[in-house]
Amino acid sequence: MQSVEVCGRRVWLLDSVTEGGEAQRGGVVITASHGGVSAARYALAYRPALVAFNDAGVGKDAAGIAGLALLEEAGVAAVAVSAESARIGEADDTWHSGVIAHANAPARALGLRPGERLADALRCWLCE
Repeated sequence: MQSVEVCGRRVWLLDSVTEGGEAQRGGVVITASHGGVSAARYALAYRPALVAFNDAGVGKDAAGIAGLALLEEAGVAAVAVSAESARIGEADDTWHSGVIAHANAPARALGLRPGERLADALRCWLCE
């Protein structure tokens, strides 16, 4: 489990959302997991302030991002980067290369928008 510091705040880099726990509660978590409902349920267990996923190509019935709506209902900000921009399963690549493709309403309220590099968008939010 890795982390980086951005403007005095820890950003957790988890290859899998399942690696999160009490230490990530209220934190910023970058995962390399798909953004489906099962992944969102793991994130809900520790309730980060913001969690990022990989959209896994979106998939049938938008299954790769369906968890963003579940997290939105719970008031948790969530985004998914494009699978074309970052490797699934590698949080470091998500952090360095990921481009936001999808953002739920709480994430948009923080200023995160599709088309932005994830790291740049988070720096803008965290360094305000």
